[in-house]
Amino acid sequence: MKIIIAPNSFKESLAATEVAEHLKAGFLKGMPGAKIICLPIADGGDGTLEALISSCKGTIKEQVVEGPLGELVSAQWGLIDGQKTAVIEMAQASGLKLVTLDKRNPLLTSTYGTGQLIKAALDSGVDKIIVGIGGSATVDGGMGMLSALGVSFSDDAGRLLKGNGHCLGKIQLIDCAKLHPGINRVKFLVASDVKSPLIGEAGAAGIFGPQKGATPEMVELLEQNMQHYAVKIKELLHKDMSYVPGAGAAGGLGAALMAFMDAELKPGIEIILAAVNFQEALKDAELVITGEGRLDSQTAAGKAPLGVAGPAHDRGIPVIGIAGEVSGGASVLLKAGFTALFSLVNGPMSLEEALKNTPALLENIAEQIARTLKVTLAGKGLKKVDKRFNKL
Repeated sequence: MKIIIAPNSFKESLAATEVAEHLKAGFLKGMPGAKIICLPIADGGDGTLEALISSCKGTIKEQVVEGPLGELVSAQWGLIDGQKTAVIEMAQASGLKLVTLDKRNPLLTSTYGTGQLIKAALDSGVDKIIVGIGGSATVDGGMGMLSALGVSFSDDAGRLLKGNGHCLGKIQLIDCAKLHPGINRVKFLVASDVKSPLIGEAGAAGIFGPQKGATPEMVELLEQNMQHYAVKIKELLHKDMSYVPGAGAAGGLGAALMAFMDAELKPGIEIILAAVNFQEALKDAELVITGEGRLDSQTAAGKAPLGVAGPAHDRGIPVIGIAGEVSGGASVLLKAGFTALFSLVNGPMSLEEALKNTPALLENIAEQIARTLKVTLAGKGLKKVDKRFNKL
């Protein structure tokens, strides 16, 4: 029996690769003869790099880059597809997780380190770069990233500007003469589920600024600066990024990638599933198991587990969803491709206890699902169930 295990990470608990391995271990306790393929997934945010490298048996690279506030950090990026595709997780270099609460200020944070990772990938000679842009600490419109790739920004006095949210409003000249030449030959795919525009109430500053430490006064200034930036991009490239869906992702990094690199922005889970060749993996599969920390009505709006369930359901393959919490609103998922939903929690326990015991809980629920499945198979008249899967 071929089973695909393709979970997202369980936030604050386990990475997707760890979730997959614990589910596999539990399932094999209940059904030792099963053929299990682990394909951990992500949606473009934290964990995207690890999920792709694990599923595609890729290579991890280490790079010292500038963090969000200019400090040196050790970041990772990866190579897959025979080292022809690079995977960049911007959170590795410019992520909110790298900035302590007391230092979060999107007027000062920069995506410069993300640009350094992209430069390293370009220098390696890849044909394609996948950029996951979730979890950013920035609202700099990608100005920092572009600076690291050779673009210069200057003010009305001709002084070079740093790439951050504060300097966006001072830009008078953008010079792309030294933009990394590799950009013209590489295809960029941007993994993001954010559809926010660059400017406006639902834009990069208004929606994401407060999440990154911006006060109401900062949000107002960032919005003014972003509007100015949009004008300058239009003057230079004749592209109006103001209200392009996804341009506001990662504090406007989406706009820079699309405008300066002709990047294609797609839902993160679509890019990930294509990269791991999910459709091919589904051939001959008899069950798919997916999940993440919480399954609820929002999952049906397009989160990663739904992206897994859809293709499997289309092929008539049963899909089981597993989560730390399955809310009452999650029943809508049963009409969206899921066959059954299971919560890890098997008794009264605090959130702290659940997080601490997630590995054991994952293995337990997977084992019970496997044992229940054996009973179901036996009930269908499979006389050799005990030979295939050990005795019931």
